[in-house]
Amino acid sequence: MISSETVNDYLARLASREPTPGGGAAAALHAAQGAALVAMVARYTTGAKYEQHAETVRRIISAADGLVVEAMHLAEADQHAFQGVIDSYKLPSGTEDLKAARKASIQDALILAARTPAQLVKLAGAIVDLATELFEVANASVISDIAAAADAARAAATTARVNIDINVVAIKDATARSRMAGQTDGIEEKVILAADSLVARVRGRILG
Repeated sequence: MISSETVNDYLARLASREPTPGGGAAAALHAAQGAALVAMVARYTTGAKYEQHAETVRRIISAADGLVVEAMHLAEADQHAFQGVIDSYKLPSGTEDLKAARKASIQDALILAARTPAQLVKLAGAIVDLATELFEVANASVISDIAAAADAARAAATTARVNIDINVVAIKDATARSRMAGQTDGIEEKVILAADSLVARVRGRILG
């Protein structure tokens, strides 16, 4: 499991000539790091100096910690979903019945594989929202990490979108393909714009 292996072991698997883990899992880890950075900045925004924002900061810490867990679950889910696609393509097709069963299995697996990155895009949006809220009150000493969190969330969203697209184009049913293609409703574009805006605001504060 990704969540229980060392960073070196994960990277070795990612670099190997094996289909999983791949870009989907990497995207989820981008998101996990982004959420963890938000939680870290929030934890540095505590104490008497920030008492007036204590309730907001506590809520952000709790939410960010939860998003880390969700992102790691999505990393595992993406790995399993993509393995399901691979396994479905390996099914026998020696008879018409087997061929039809294989085709149906492939389509079901592709639809499932497109759902996980869609969830990840939405999660990335939640990370940027938290980072944006935290920016207003954050400890200035770690403000650059808010930009890092936003960039990580953006990477998660854009990578997830590509993974949605590559699965959707292989779905034969037009209705299912349209539904899966539109399942994020442009959220990734909003994540990109919000992340860019937040990074610019952070840089503006740092550079004066």
